[in-house]
Amino acid sequence: MKKSFLIILFFCAACQKTFLDLNPLDQATVAVYFKTPDQFKAAANDFYNKMIGFKPINGSSIYNWEDWGSDILNGGYGWPVTNNPSDIYWNNPYSYIRANNVLLMHARSYPGAYSDIRQYCAAAYFFRAWQHFFLLKRFGGVPLDTIVADVSSPMLYAPRNSRYEVTQQILADLDSAIAGLPLEANIAAADKGQVSQQAAMAFKARVCLYEGTYEKYVGNATDGDGASAGAGSKGANAANITTYLTMAKTLSAQVMTYPDYQLFTFGGVDSLSYYYEFVLEDASSNPLGLTKTANKEFILASKYDYTLLQGDANLTHTGAGGPTRKLMDMYDCRDGLPPSVSPTFKGYAHMMDEFTNRDWRMRSNMRIPGQRYWGYGGNGMGSNYTLANYINLFNWPSYIKPFYPDLTVSASNSGYANRKWACENPNRNDYQESYDYPQIRLAEVYLTYAEATCELNGGTISDNDLNISVNLLRSRAGVAPLTNALIAPYPSLTMLGEIRRERTIELLDENTRFTDLYRWGTAEQELNTPAEGVVIQYEGQPTEYATAINPNSGKAIYSQATYSYGVDPANGALILYLPPKVPMTKKNYLTSIPQDQINLNPKLLQNPGY
Repeated sequence: MKKSFLIILFFCAACQKTFLDLNPLDQATVAVYFKTPDQFKAAANDFYNKMIGFKPINGSSIYNWEDWGSDILNGGYGWPVTNNPSDIYWNNPYSYIRANNVLLMHARSYPGAYSDIRQYCAAAYFFRAWQHFFLLKRFGGVPLDTIVADVSSPMLYAPRNSRYEVTQQILADLDSAIAGLPLEANIAAADKGQVSQQAAMAFKARVCLYEGTYEKYVGNATDGDGASAGAGSKGANAANITTYLTMAKTLSAQVMTYPDYQLFTFGGVDSLSYYYEFVLEDASSNPLGLTKTANKEFILASKYDYTLLQGDANLTHTGAGGPTRKLMDMYDCRDGLPPSVSPTFKGYAHMMDEFTNRDWRMRSNMRIPGQRYWGYGGNGMGSNYTLANYINLFNWPSYIKPFYPDLTVSASNSGYANRKWACENPNRNDYQESYDYPQIRLAEVYLTYAEATCELNGGTISDNDLNISVNLLRSRAGVAPLTNALIAPYPSLTMLGEIRRERTIELLDENTRFTDLYRWGTAEQELNTPAEGVVIQYEGQPTEYATAINPNSGKAIYSQATYSYGVDPANGALILYLPPKVPMTKKNYLTSIPQDQINLNPKLLQNPGY
């Protein structure tokens, strides 16, 4: 499979063009292709390369628009507020959809038995749905592309389909995918990594949860009238909210029953499970000598390999965004309650206090002051890449210093450092990290089940439903179960809010945050606030961050002059950024249709407000 990923097909010549600006198919090449099952397989295998992962694809990068610069991962607030002259996130998906359509077109004239190519046709349906969903999240209603268009096709000059029509097409394609894909257990060992029937079910659940909640909380606010702006609301049906949420719950419940997938645990040492799940590669990548085969949690992943396809993203040095004050306060204490109400929370006076008795995911994701880490050298901030040496795990080389933040140089430094995706492999260096990127994993399925159930029940969920979903994640994280009785004494806590919080921390830096805020209709509330960092003032006194000397440098950790926005008087936290100059509004739930596409097809009406 990995080798076939590298095959370049004849139709990839169109991959840099939108479907609105196409060259005719090369008939001479078509005449000698799509004649055998292996050729269909090779064509389908190329679709996997078009899921955005670590390595940029035709300029597309996973870090461009979903997590960084949000309220939980500091990167400087940013979202599109003016018309985009062009957009690769419009062009690329349509070129990938064209390849899906080419395969399906040739399947209709395949001379052999359809059963020989059914799996590859099902994969084409799956990835056509995948790319249309990407477009739906970013642009709302878009032109549906289900044929191999030539330059005379009327669809090239057709108006946008509404988001409701696009959703229906996505779900129809996924039904075709589910019907034709094999179960995970029936995928041959040599083909592991190919999309399974369960992956299509889990993805359909994702789509249903997204659209069900978007229609519930946002409704038609971003549709436009379809006459002067936007894609309109053709096909809208209030009953779809319940229909989609019910499908999300039912599909998730079904995927949860399969024994093929399991939450990853690191040799039973759960405090390390969440970290090592994301950096498993070969036996040198972790102290237990596990390889990727030990991870049964990824239902679908972008596959990387040191020899065949490296991540090429400098993951260990750049990290994945600086955690903000808001994110740090989202991690529960071990008693299952957030720090705002937990009697076990230690406060902020000392640098280690807020890490004490906390969710193991917090300790896995963040570098803790005073501790040493493989993958980082010098002053502990990543200035020197340090390769792991598991021969003597506790005999750290003298040049690996304990981590302490430097709050004297950059006003964007939150004081926290994200460790997710930081490699410890002694045989890897910058841009060589080659672990897999999870596109769908079992943890998300549990979260989808819990959220859909809670939404369907008016904000309530039984303890039993919690126990078969989010509490499995909390158990791995060393956190007490979420129960109705646990949160009942606290008016500030709601069950839906707790499930959303679980989703936020579990799927951190996995390309979900902006989309979640949009579909919940809470982006204005969450994003029109300052981004904040470590607490400098606590209970009327300077904290250790404010007064300590960095033992690595002999200099103060904090300089008040660095942070021109000062300290939030409400909580004593450093203010990194003020709210955006152009406030987030509903229009920003969708980005603008690229102007070059409107120039090609004036019937593509711009989204409202742009």
